[in-house]
Amino acid sequence: MFFIDTLEFEGLGNRSYLAGGPQAAVVVDPPRDVDRVIAAAARRGVRIAYVAETHVHNDYVTGGLDLARLTGARYLVPAAADVSHSRTPVADGDTAEVDEHLVLCAIATPGHTPHHTSYALEENGRAVAVFTGGSLLIGSVGRPDLVEPRLTERLARAQHASVHRLVDALDDEVPVLPTHGFGSFCSSSQAEGEATTIGGERTDNDALTLDVDTFVERMLSGLEDVPAYYAHMGPANADGPAPVDLTPPEPADAAQIAKRLAAGEWVVDLRSRVAFAEGHVAGSFNFEGDGKLATYLAWLIPWGKPVTLLAGTPAQIADAQRELVRVGIDRPAAAATGDPTDWVRAGEELASFPRATFADLAAALERGEQVVVLDVRRDSERAEGHVEGSVHIPVHELRSRLGEVPDGTVWVHCAGGMRAAIAASLLDASGRRVVAVDDGFEAVAGAGLTLTRP
Repeated sequence: MFFIDTLEFEGLGNRSYLAGGPQAAVVVDPPRDVDRVIAAAARRGVRIAYVAETHVHNDYVTGGLDLARLTGARYLVPAAADVSHSRTPVADGDTAEVDEHLVLCAIATPGHTPHHTSYALEENGRAVAVFTGGSLLIGSVGRPDLVEPRLTERLARAQHASVHRLVDALDDEVPVLPTHGFGSFCSSSQAEGEATTIGGERTDNDALTLDVDTFVERMLSGLEDVPAYYAHMGPANADGPAPVDLTPPEPADAAQIAKRLAAGEWVVDLRSRVAFAEGHVAGSFNFEGDGKLATYLAWLIPWGKPVTLLAGTPAQIADAQRELVRVGIDRPAAAATGDPTDWVRAGEELASFPRATFADLAAALERGEQVVVLDVRRDSERAEGHVEGSVHIPVHELRSRLGEVPDGTVWVHCAGGMRAAIAASLLDASGRRVVAVDDGFEAVAGAGLTLTRP
């Protein structure tokens, strides 16, 4: 009897899988911090015999090479992938016996990358699951524009053909187990749902219900911006990532925090946006530890810039380290925990700024206050409607476009509050007066603000 365990990584919107039988298992698309995978195998009492990559990932650093080294597993990587580390090359139709009666079968599914490979898990010759990586996702497919701009349309067409190949080869009841698509920017569009099957996708997925020309046109017109750190993930995975070091960072006192800020390094406060607004080290940035920390910090920070982490507890620092190594931010320069008053030198005060709702913004405008309304949502979100008169700069562009924000008190909002908090901290650190709108965008109409649609 086979089993499949799902390992979720909500911050990046990805999943990895441990699948096997009574004695041995395969791990598909493992995370960088492989101790979690090893622990899952230990709970099952199985040996990791294979580690399989569906593709060279562009959105996170893999732990596949390290996991194979630690466990003695064979490291299956698509043969056409250009990598410089040791691996067992896998081509279309290759098989690997995971356990008795349990076989992994490679299916070439180019599109997300030219070499992308899916894996069907067969028990006694019958497919019981298919690991689709960045090919067939839940209600969507992997985006085709992460490799080379000149290949984008060609890969989009290949993606259409690949998902048709999967549904033609597999029965409707076979579960589809993708790596991307749970909030990952590797997905060409965000779909709802946590589980699907070949049959479910056959009826609901655009790649399977639209002709190729219509599908390609629609997909390419809807692609979001690519996170900046993606440019570093593929090369790191091709070279072979080093093992991670999750030991505690060097402790930082108030003097060291001030010194690092003066040197232009990043000091990142992981506390909630409420706590940060109430009091924080002047010049520090707020990336909530329980939000999409890895995605947005890696997206906004100048690559390679030293970062010092601040949090309430050592456990929060440890959780952040685990998130950050997955995107190649391997070692914080330093860290501090406890009360924020301990993070500033004697005689210095904490900085703060107000939080508000959309109703508060409406009231300020009604009073005739001269305010700047800054919308930091993505282009696709703004296209569905925006506050009349607002300025639009997506949060991932704000650091380089601060000079474009008009003079005055800046009321900054997003869709729910997390990105507005990041943006507010960037503006506050630059010396601007700011109000963070910590409210859901659905409250705009009820607050009496005018909603404009293009």
